[in-house]
Amino acid sequence: MCLFLYDDDPEPEERSPAGPLYVPARPGGAHLLVRLFRTPLGTRTAVGFTTPDRLAATLGADQPWIRLSEAAVRALAAPLGVSLLTVDPTLTAPPVASAASPGPIGGPMPQVPETTARTA
Repeated sequence: MCLFLYDDDPEPEERSPAGPLYVPARPGGAHLLVRLFRTPLGTRTAVGFTTPDRLAATLGADQPWIRLSEAAVRALAAPLGVSLLTVDPTLTAPPVASAASPGPIGGPMPQVPETTARTA
């Protein structure tokens, strides 16, 4: 803890409003549904981005989004048991290869010759 507190310095534990967010969504019939994600430790989280460019850089340019306030995102996620909101995440897993994509570079794995076990 800092010995000197100033009026303009928020405490690290205090949440400050993120403002309007670009929230990843997915089609759900006639509606858009907010997408939920998992943190690296597996905790479910809602995700929002401060700019559409940050959203596109992380999730791709084709990712649909809706503009919501932080309070609205939290209100939508709360009934699902999600209380965490991650703003502007940058670390993501590489994109998943589709089933039609070619296999790994270098061809198939070499076959290992079978060995016969000796019995005593």
